[in-house]
Amino acid sequence: MTLRTTLIGAVLMILGEAWRMWGVATAGTVTRRRSRNVQKLVNHGPFAWSRNPLYVGNFLIWMGVITLSGVLWFLPVAILLFAVEYFYIVRYEEGVLESIFGREYLDYKARVPRWIPRPPAGGSAGEFAWAEAWKSEISTFLQYGVIIGLFIGKERLGPLW
Repeated sequence: MTLRTTLIGAVLMILGEAWRMWGVATAGTVTRRRSRNVQKLVNHGPFAWSRNPLYVGNFLIWMGVITLSGVLWFLPVAILLFAVEYFYIVRYEEGVLESIFGREYLDYKARVPRWIPRPPAGGSAGEFAWAEAWKSEISTFLQYGVIIGLFIGKERLGPLW
């Protein structure tokens, strides 16, 4: 762990979590469960930039944790694992959304990129439930504390760890 990898890793983690928080504040806690009971297609906020903003946030967090660890050779492995895992998740979710929302979802899908965020043409105004997002993400913040604690312990204990 160098100062450079620590800073880059921390910035990636912060950006990833900020993107996730915005997504959870936009979509609500429905993002924490697998349900076909979806009432409304969320297409504002970060969902106007990318169809999968929570997964984009997760990707940035993964890359941040790996960079922070200093085990940079694992980055390509993690990218491959991420691609395989989320390929199947996203395919399933897109099928569900298409079956529920039909043409509305197909129009959204044609307009908004799946992965790499792109600013929307007409803005992305909508409602955001920030208190709900903070509550929903508390377990994620606890995980960050454990990860950072382990990295600090590794640095302090050196070869003993």
